[in-house]
Amino acid sequence: MLGEPDGSEHDLHPEELLRGDHETAQEPLLPELLKKRLLVITGKGGVGKSTVTAGLALLASDLGKRVLVVEVDAKGDIASKFEHPPVGFVPVEVHPNVSVLAMDTEASLREYLRLNLRIPVVGRIGPIARVFDFVATAAPGVKEVLTIGKIAWEVRESIAGRAPWDLVIVDAAATGHVVAQLGAPDAIKDLVSVGPIRSQTEWMTDLLADPAITALNVVTTPEEMPVSETIDLVARARSELDVPLGAVFVNRVLPELFTRAEESAFEALSGEAVRSQLESELGLDLSDGVESVLSGARLAVTMRRSRAEHLSDLRAAVDLPMLYLPYLFTRSHGVRETRVVADALSAEFGL
Repeated sequence: MLGEPDGSEHDLHPEELLRGDHETAQEPLLPELLKKRLLVITGKGGVGKSTVTAGLALLASDLGKRVLVVEVDAKGDIASKFEHPPVGFVPVEVHPNVSVLAMDTEASLREYLRLNLRIPVVGRIGPIARVFDFVATAAPGVKEVLTIGKIAWEVRESIAGRAPWDLVIVDAAATGHVVAQLGAPDAIKDLVSVGPIRSQTEWMTDLLADPAITALNVVTTPEEMPVSETIDLVARARSELDVPLGAVFVNRVLPELFTRAEESAFEALSGEAVRSQLESELGLDLSDGVESVLSGARLAVTMRRSRAEHLSDLRAAVDLPMLYLPYLFTRSHGVRETRVVADALSAEFGL
């Protein structure tokens, strides 16, 4: 059958399933999340992390915030979400109030040497870069600290009024690497006991650990592996990091297409008597069309309920606010898609 009432929680809409006591809004989440200065967005590869990051940036810009998006893997995905060519290490405005910066380790090292050690660097850094690569391979956290250091620097400069950003959003590394990146300042502190490098990593640690400034957020989809990785990441973040956790963005949530009454109506169409009567009244051959619709309906209901089970597991294991984004049945990957995601987030925030 397309769907028999069985009294299980899996028959609830996925959003109802996760929202305890069926609350309809998460209004307290907005000031706590979008009023921070640094939002780190991570998730398993392929769950739509960049899409959520771009949508969040667009929503923040709609609210009048000046946003810097830092793309850690520098693939150009964020710029493409705004139909803009890939950018480099210098921030470029890709949409009103939204600028994007693509991380570059060598450029970050160059900037560190210039700003902190007062070493002028002209052209490629050559031998210094090779020495750095050697040290980075031997000492954990060295390469990662240049990435997180650049991000923290932009946040600190914005708080001090020396950079224009109200919010920095990081399209961070996937779940398998983000803990190492965010823990890099602490790793460096363990290696260096005194000196300027020690003091610089200390302020990074303080900034990342401040719940008024920073939040680590996870993007997932209602599927077994992404949910499992999200649960593991949250547990690791709580045990290995001092970075505050923000929210879980559940992407690609299927809508509830059919009520129980509608499912019964669809099933009734599979009966020969009903089909013959409709064919007689309409003067059409409905055999192929009805079966196609029924197959699609069965598939939609099956997918929704199986995903609801995974979301139930996620809710039971992770006590964080959850925001739900719909499955986008579209091939568009530009501003139009980003706008749909931003609008969905706005609705989830209760705006």
